[in-house]
Amino acid sequence: MKSRHDQPGAASFTFRTKDDPRFRLPAQAPRCAFVHLRQLAALLLVAFVPPALLADNWPAWRGPEGTGTCREKKLPLRWGTNQNVRWRVPLPAPGNSTPIVWSQQVFVTQATPKENRRDVMCFDQGDGRLLWRAGTIWTEKDSGGSANPPCTPSPVTDGERVIAWFGSAGVFCFDIHGRELWRRDLGRQKHGWGYASSPVLHRDLCLVNFGPGPKSFLVALDKRTGQTVWQYDVPSIAADAKWEDYGGDLKDWKRLGSPTMPEVTGSCATPLVVRADGREELIVTLPLRVIALAPQTGEPLWSCDGLNTGAYSSPFFGDGLVGATGSGLRNAAMAIRPGGEGDVTGTHRVWDQTPPGSKGCIGSGVIWRGHIYQVTMMGFAQCLDLKTGQTLWDERLTGTGAKNSSWSSPLLAGDRLYVPNQNGDVFVLRAGPKFECLATNSVGGEPMNASLAAADGALFLRTDRRLWCVAEGEPR
Repeated sequence: MKSRHDQPGAASFTFRTKDDPRFRLPAQAPRCAFVHLRQLAALLLVAFVPPALLADNWPAWRGPEGTGTCREKKLPLRWGTNQNVRWRVPLPAPGNSTPIVWSQQVFVTQATPKENRRDVMCFDQGDGRLLWRAGTIWTEKDSGGSANPPCTPSPVTDGERVIAWFGSAGVFCFDIHGRELWRRDLGRQKHGWGYASSPVLHRDLCLVNFGPGPKSFLVALDKRTGQTVWQYDVPSIAADAKWEDYGGDLKDWKRLGSPTMPEVTGSCATPLVVRADGREELIVTLPLRVIALAPQTGEPLWSCDGLNTGAYSSPFFGDGLVGATGSGLRNAAMAIRPGGEGDVTGTHRVWDQTPPGSKGCIGSGVIWRGHIYQVTMMGFAQCLDLKTGQTLWDERLTGTGAKNSSWSSPLLAGDRLYVPNQNGDVFVLRAGPKFECLATNSVGGEPMNASLAAADGALFLRTDRRLWCVAEGEPR
């Protein structure tokens, strides 16, 4: 494995706050004694805290299982800039990544263009103090633009290491205190709309969907060393392909700003691991299809046709079915029963939709009790019957500002759906076959494209200017 410390344009560093005692050992205490005492304290904490108070972590984008659901029962229903705000801290520049939470630490990826920095920032969950900041310097041009700045992928953690993908700058692994363990250069990521797929940890592997762009692939890295375990190359669509071959027409072309074929082609989807028929499947949405691979080997298991050239939302899973949406030259949505072999379009695709039934989504849906809940790019919340694809309700969410569109994914807690928009509003909806809006919450109109994280009775919001923790009462 080659190190990039000596490459031009790339450097690494870790910044820690000087007054944080958790990163200093007492001079009189041997390190081994300190470690044993810390482990004993953790065991005693688990032994004497009631199970109901031990909340789940939020270790990855879309939570512990990648499904956008959590078991939190005391998330706030209402908040505002001065109501139920536990803390808010400034961020150095806009960004789209969703925070993750492990124990008492909150992690978020952050690009700082003025300083050419690509970082993971770690905050104290209780009061929002910055604990450490670690990353690299990247002076070369990134893909994407102001709407989708660098470092859009969320980090991922297993409680021992934190891994982040910084696009062309590489994949970086830090320990829980911000010390760099390894880095990997996967090559240049090039696409007009940038990148957004978050890394996924599964067993001893870190899974990355490297794309979109002319060089796109799925890769499994050993999470301990960064070495490649397997790689699956994604077939590309030729730049001179005919629009009509993929459902496009002149109206689509003008609506999207007259792009070239590569601009509306590619996958920003975060992979999802599900269990079906006694085996694990790594599922990802790609241009024109959904595929499943064996997560430990990369062996292709099945593929299902029906999507279009753009796969900008991630697959979602629940009640035994996989949901997928696609856009590009037209919108599409479908449900698939996993567990097949080869081309399962005719055998395992339960239903599929194309316009006018389907609307474009950037965020991913959530499945609960036989229904799909999702929010479209234009800010319509939808409830679909999981088995038929029939739309049960489709409601425009009107918030406190003019920008009611949404790139975020909904979060489900109990029977409540938390649905953000680009104005920084979060709508709390009742999950059910009839539309019911319980609350509309605003943080003052700060732009937001990230999704929500939930842990320890709190919600974590990442806007362009701040990281917010909203919760009722005192930290547990």
